[in-house]
Amino acid sequence: MVTKGLFIRVEAKPDKVAEVEERFKQVVEIVRKEGKAVAWFALRLGPTTFAIYDAFRNDADRQAHLDVNGPALRAAGAELFAEEPTIQHIEVVASLLPGQ
Repeated sequence: MVTKGLFIRVEAKPDKVAEVEERFKQVVEIVRKEGKAVAWFALRLGPTTFAIYDAFRNDADRQAHLDVNGPALRAAGAELFAEEPTIQHIEVVASLLPGQ
């Protein structure tokens, strides 16, 4: 059962939008191999605004995911993002996933 999540919002530099989108398409494979997230989405919220939503079974998986991927997100930020990403810890109160 999913109980925890992350909502990460990023604002791409206007000339880096295509790179941010491509990077997110590549990151999905890294997250899949890591095996901590039950669900993972890269979202486009506006012309330069993106978000990532991750869902996890527990806080330990969420924290392990952040520990591994947080530094890479921050490193990409200087090059690709107009400002620091905002990372929100989410409590999932209900979910619908395949097989549930």
